Amino acid sequence: MKLITAIVLTGFLAFVLGIYSTLPWWSFVFTSLIVAVAIHQRAGKAFLAGFLGLFLLWAGMALLKDAANDHVLSMKVANVLPLGGSYLVLILVTGVVGGLVSGLAAMTGSYLRRTR
Repeated sequence: MKLITAIVLTGFLAFVLGIYSTLPWWSFVFTSLIVAVAIHQRAGKAFLAGFLGLFLLWAGMALLKDAANDHVLSMKVANVLPLGGSYLVLILVTGVVGGLVSGLAAMTGSYLRRTR
C-alpha cells in the first residue's frame, strides 16, 4: 500500500510543481526526495515508486500532447535521433529519462531517512 501511495504522490506532486511553477524541468527531484523521506520504504521500493510515478506522468503527458498534433513533431524528432522514426519509442525514452532521475532522487531520500 505504501508503494502505491508513493507512486501516486510522486506523480501528483511532480505534476503540480510542473504546472504551477516556473522552475526547471528537473525540479521534480525535490518532490521525489521528499516523498521518499516521508514514506519510509527500502531503497529498491523507493526507486521503483519514484521511477513509476514519473514514468507514468511523463509518458502519459507526452502521449496526450503528441496525439493532439497527430505525432508530427515527435516523428521528426524520432527521425533525427536513432529511433527509427517511431514516436512511441521517443515517448518511452522520455518516460525512462524522467523515471530514472526521479527514481535516483527517491532512492537518495530513502538513504537520507536511514541516516537520520
